[in-house]
Amino acid sequence: MRAVRNAAVAAIVVALAACSGGGGGGHDEAATKRAVKARRHASTTSSSTTSSSTSSTTATTKPFNGLRPGDSGPAVTDLQTKLAALHYDVHPDGSYSAATMQAVMAFQKVNGLGRDGVAGEQTLAKLATPTTPGPLVPGGGSTRVEVDVARQVLFFYQGNALFKIVAVSTGSGERFCVDGRCATAVTPAGSFRVGGKVGGWQTGKLGRLYKPSYFNGNIAIHGAPSVPGGPASHGCVRVPMSSADWIYSALPSGTPVYVLNGPHVPAPFSDAPPQTAPTTTAPPPPPPPPPTVATTTTSSTTTTSSTSTTTTTVP
Repeated sequence: MRAVRNAAVAAIVVALAACSGGGGGGHDEAATKRAVKARRHASTTSSSTTSSSTSSTTATTKPFNGLRPGDSGPAVTDLQTKLAALHYDVHPDGSYSAATMQAVMAFQKVNGLGRDGVAGEQTLAKLATPTTPGPLVPGGGSTRVEVDVARQVLFFYQGNALFKIVAVSTGSGERFCVDGRCATAVTPAGSFRVGGKVGGWQTGKLGRLYKPSYFNGNIAIHGAPSVPGGPASHGCVRVPMSSADWIYSALPSGTPVYVLNGPHVPAPFSDAPPQTAPTTTAPPPPPPPPPTVATTTTSSTTTTSSTSTTTTTVP
C-alpha cells in the first residue's frame, strides 16, 4: 500500500508540473526531479517488501534422521537386532514399541547419552561402534543382579555371563509420607539377597508393585508402568512391565543383589517388613560385599614393597 501511495504522489507531482504554466522552466525541472525521486523510493520500498516476504516463507527445519516410538519397518528391526545382540531387553519385530523405547533408553544410560528413548543421530552413531560394559562385581555369583544407581540400569547375569541390561528407576531422594509416617526415597547401596516374592500386584509401604522380589526390607525389584530416565521411585528398583515377568521368574529367593553407587543409609520404613508368603527354609546370609581392586606398587630403590587397596567406583 505504501508503494501505491508513493506512485500516486509522483503522478500528481508530474501533473502539477505540467499544469503550472509555460513561464517557469526552473519550476518544471524541480518538479520533474521530485517525481523521479518519488518513483525511485516507491520502487525500493516495493523491492524490500517483496524480499522480506520471500525470506520469511523459505525458512526450513532440519529433518529428523532417526527412529522414534511409533515407527516401524526394516530400519526398526535393524535397531532392535543390534540392541538385542548387546544384551538389551528387546525382541526384533519391526515395531518401535514401549519395550524398544526402554531398550534404547538403557543403551543411552550405559553410554552417557541423553535419556529420551529416541534413537537420534548421537544414539545411532554410538550404536555403530558399541562397547559391552564389564561386570561391576566380578565373582559376585553365577546368577546375580547388579544395580547401578548412578546410571539407572540393571545388569542380570546368568552362568557368570551378562544376560540382559534393563533400564530401571530407583529412589528419587525426595521425602514422602505413608499413613502418617515419613521417610526419604532412597535405594541404599550394599550386598543383599532376594527374600520374599509376590506373584502379582501388591500395595505396600513404598507403593503399588507388580511381581515384587524383595531384597532389602520393603525395597524390591518390581514391574512398574512408569520407568523414566532418572530416579523416581520411593526406593524400589522399578523395571519396565515388558521385562517384569521374566525377571520375576529368573530371580529365585537367595539370588545375590548388589546395589552400587547408592547412599549408605537404612531402607525406608525398614522396621515394617512387607507381607509375603511364608517360606519353609531360612533365608541364606547376604553375599559378601563387592570385592575391591588391589594395586601393588614396588619401589626400585629398596627391597620393600607397599600394597594399597582402592575401591573402583563406576561413574
